[in-house]
Amino acid sequence: TMLRRGFILFLPRLAGLLVVACCSVSIVYMLACTPKGDNQQLALPRVHSLTAKEGYEAILQEREEKHRNYIISLKKQISQLKAELQGRSKQLKNVQDQYPDPLDIQLDHSNPEKAQANLLAFLHSQIDRAEVHSGIKLSTEYAAVPFESFTLQKVYQLETGLTRHPEEKPVRKDKRDELVEVIELAVGSLNNPEGDGNAKHRLYTASDFIEGIYRTEKDKGTLYELTFKGDSKHQFKKIVLFRPFGPVMKVKNENVNMADTLINVIVPLAKRASKFRQFMQNFREMGIQQDGRIHLTVVYFGKEQMNEVKSILENTSKSANFKNFTFIQLNEEFSRGKGLDVGARFWKGNNVVLFFCDVDIYFTAEFLNSCRLNTQPGKKVFYPVLFSQYNPSIIYGHHDSIPSLEQQLIIKKETGFWRDFGFGMTCQYRSDFINIGGFDLDIKGWGGEDVHLYRKYLHSNLIVIRTPVRGLFHLWHEKQCVDELTPEQYKMCMQSKAMNEASHSQLGMLVFKQEIETHLHRQKLSSKKT
Repeated sequence: TMLRRGFILFLPRLAGLLVVACCSVSIVYMLACTPKGDNQQLALPRVHSLTAKEGYEAILQEREEKHRNYIISLKKQISQLKAELQGRSKQLKNVQDQYPDPLDIQLDHSNPEKAQANLLAFLHSQIDRAEVHSGIKLSTEYAAVPFESFTLQKVYQLETGLTRHPEEKPVRKDKRDELVEVIELAVGSLNNPEGDGNAKHRLYTASDFIEGIYRTEKDKGTLYELTFKGDSKHQFKKIVLFRPFGPVMKVKNENVNMADTLINVIVPLAKRASKFRQFMQNFREMGIQQDGRIHLTVVYFGKEQMNEVKSILENTSKSANFKNFTFIQLNEEFSRGKGLDVGARFWKGNNVVLFFCDVDIYFTAEFLNSCRLNTQPGKKVFYPVLFSQYNPSIIYGHHDSIPSLEQQLIIKKETGFWRDFGFGMTCQYRSDFINIGGFDLDIKGWGGEDVHLYRKYLHSNLIVIRTPVRGLFHLWHEKQCVDELTPEQYKMCMQSKAMNEASHSQLGMLVFKQEIETHLHRQKLSSKKT
């Protein structure tokens, strides 16, 4: 849109320059064709040449020929400039007619009919802009927008992620309603063909639908191509539909002051003192030194390594002059849900943002601001998708040494993945957490409690903000799936363990390690022989 407006603004200036150029050429032409003054004498014919009269005639004829050629050249240039000016003007008019300014559509409330006509013209222009009637040149193979295909029951998609499958029933209501609407519209179009009058034709139903493909260009709209059964085995009906996207509309413009918004980071813990020391290094740098509007609540289960954990807290408090922390000790079996629930309810101050966190999480100061900006009491809760780190010993196994933790926190497919099956790290106001009913305290051990809370929010009227964030990392650690877990919990734990180790290609290299080493050994022997 910015490029198009710049082009539209530039065309009138170019047209003006061309007009000035035409005028300049005309002035030069007039000056060149003006007769010379009396003081400029014609060259006299030489002695022994033609008579004086014939000499003057020859000179005049020569000069007239030069002027005639010069005039022809100027006329040709003027004609070319006029043609170019006319072409540019026509091009400008086409652009203006084809792409009405979205601002006109949004702001011209004084003339509803004009606004409606402009909006309709804009929506029609989206079809011309999209890759519907003809292809467009693409720079690389990665620039192509792929189609997804669908039937009455299934969607087949390329961008699967970890919780979406290559083939699935559309679970999301918006996607399900979208495809149902498209199929119904196509059936209606087949049963009411344009221009057929009273001609008899068969009655189509959704059962005649064979397959469809669709793709979305985010700035233009969605193209659908649907295939139906025809009148015989080898005949088909094809319907092409397009859902154009309208112009961008301003919804809100507001100042947001987060200077006094405190975040209470709640961490449930049992043993794992060394991991807690690493966590506190991150908390001190990002939470205390850079952010400064933060409280830490540690809910500790049991007494083993408890004194070491308390000592780490006290040392941080003294060295960083940090007093905003709470230590709660529970003499019972570890339960993540119970720890978070106790920590949230223990808070007695004003309504506060709660960040449910684990000891193997690394966060940045920018993430803490995202936590504040994406929560609103009674309105919004924040469920970020964090980036989960692969096993560094596998990722950097071919290096001389494993890089420092900060150097490992790079978002690439070789270093980790978006943990879109996890719902444990979340931000919400304490009032929303209490009103929703908190955690299910019957769930013991690892996993399950976070999904139950997430579903509670989904079933409420609160807006759930779910998005990948670049400032929240799950640090790799060896996962132990104990026998005490239920079969469902154990299965979830093992799936998580498998996904945490390495990427598909890196695991493949481990599987075929012997084959690769044998190949390299043969290559080495071959090079020695030559």
